Parts: sequence; structure tokens; C-alpha cells
Amino acid sequence: MLKYHFIFDNNKKNIIIKKILFKKYKNHSPQKCNVIIVLGGDGFMLQSLKKYYKYNKSFYGINRGTFGFLMNKFRNLNIHTFINKTNQVIISPLEMSAITKSGKTFKAIAINEVSLLRQTKQTALLNIKNGNTILIKKLFCDGIIVSTPAGSTAYNLSVGGPILSLNSQKLSVTPISPFRPRRWKGKIIRSTSIVKIKNLNTDKRSVSAVADNIEIRNIKNVKIKINNKIKFKLLYDKSRSLVKKISIEQRMKKN
Repeated sequence: MLKYHFIFDNNKKNIIIKKILFKKYKNHSPQKCNVIIVLGGDGFMLQSLKKYYKYNKSFYGINRGTFGFLMNKFRNLNIHTFINKTNQVIISPLEMSAITKSGKTFKAIAINEVSLLRQTKQTALLNIKNGNTILIKKLFCDGIIVSTPAGSTAYNLSVGGPILSLNSQKLSVTPISPFRPRRWKGKIIRSTSIVKIKNLNTDKRSVSAVADNIEIRNIKNVKIKINNKIKFKLLYDKSRSLVKKISIEQRMKKN
């Protein structure tokens, strides 16, 4: 019999369900469970993955938020029934290493994307490299997004970036409101790439770096790459897998 650890976002939707589930199932510790059940939205799922991945468990998300792209649709409370009919998807996150204007170094991981965003009314002025190859020498913009396939339908899509298939082994580098050059649409690069972004004017054009929901301000340099040592194991209903969700978004964009 599978053992579960339940995590609930603190919202009104979960109040009654939490009471029912705890009467029906024992809430095992993260160390002793087989599957971690996350009830909330996408943001809460991202937080939970980062907090509990060290236990090397599978995660099953149930949408109790708004959109819930990373989650499964809420159907009923018979957890055993649908957990046994899931497919597993393994995702590795981006790792961001950021150096601030004062010389401090910060590290964070991102499942969806790493974004560099202007902090003031001034546009950002960025230099972007793929390893030692210059992608763009000088980009005046509101920011830049480096997205994983899993995150390509989120912020990346909303600013006009491409949707990447989950097994594409690619990353998307997408500008946010490019001012000069206006027609630079970004680049699709290999997942083995190391993206290096430099703020060319830290005095007048300050920028912040955001790894999913973790923000570091006054950035000088950022290095972004996939961390293949971290493996998130996500479970999805066979009828609505993450692969299928991304495929649906791709078709909708074409239409």
C-alpha cells in the first residue's frame, strides 16, 4: 500500500478537503512516504518541489489554485485510484549563480525560468553569451528570460517566446520588450548550454534576477545552466500528462 505525505496551500479551497483526507489517509512523514501530494497552485507546487526534493520522492500535484499547469485536475478524494494510473515525468531545474554590484554571490534553482528584469524606469542594457559565443552584444530591454521546456508555456510564452517540447533538450532565451535591437526575438539553445548575462551599466540601469519566485537585486553578472544532479519526479494522469498539456499549448499558439 502506498504511503502519502500531504502538503496543503493555505487557502479556502483546501480547508474542507484537508479534514476529509486526514480522516481517510494517514499523513506519513516525507522520509517514510512513497508520494508527496501537493494541493495548491503552480506557485505552491514550485515551492514544494524545492523544499522537499531532498527526500527523493515522487510528487503528485492536485490543482487547488487558479491555472494549475503543473498540476493534475481535481477529481475526487480516492487518492489510491488515480495515483496507480499515472505516468512519471523527470525534470531537472536551472541553476542560477548571480553576482551583485557589491560582489556578493547568490545561488538558486528554477524549475520554470530565470528572469532578469529592470529595477527602475531605465531600460536594462545586457550582454548575453552562450558559453563563449555572443548571442547579442548589447540589448536594451525590460529584461530577458531563460526558460526550461516545462516553463516555456508560462512567463516565456506570455512575452512571445517559443513553446518547447518537454523532451526537446532545449532552452529558450527570450527578450522582454526589446528596445534596441527591436527585432531580436531571442534564441533556442541546447540544454547543455551555459548562459552568461552581464549588466553593462550597473550604476544607471540596475536589474534584478528572479529564479521562479526568488529575487536577487542589483545584479552585475548571472550564469545559468541546467543542474542535472537534481531530478524532480512528477506524476501525471495519463489522460492529461505534462507532455500533452505542452502539445495542446503548441497547437493553440499555431492557431
